[in-house]
Amino acid sequence: MEKTIHQGRNVKRFREMLGLKQEALAIELGEEWNQRKISLLEQKEVIEEPLLQQVATVLKVPVEAIKNFDEEAAINIIGNTVTNHDNASVFNYYPTFNPFDKIVELYEENKKLYERMLKEKDAIIEKLLNK
Repeated sequence: MEKTIHQGRNVKRFREMLGLKQEALAIELGEEWNQRKISLLEQKEVIEEPLLQQVATVLKVPVEAIKNFDEEAAINIIGNTVTNHDNASVFNYYPTFNPFDKIVELYEENKKLYERMLKEKDAIIEKLLNK
């Protein structure tokens, strides 16, 4: 049994991956398009070739990507290639600095900044009082 690719669903997947809303895609496709028509397009199993080409151009993906993308196959490939032995142990986090020293350093920097702001505030107040 040959599985058919749902082209409308693929349009939706690529649109979502690009972060486009249906309204934005409609605007890019032209004046005769609106959110409702995009919704209907995304429900079509097969999209006419000229329209598919236009949509692919707007989404900046090859027509073949929309025609051939199979989400289940992609999930199966990922599921079969990712294991629990995936080099996660390579990321050993041993800081080369003492975290406490960093906290003290930040405290000192903030203290200096605060003192400088107080001096500037006092200078502004003094200027205002002298006027």
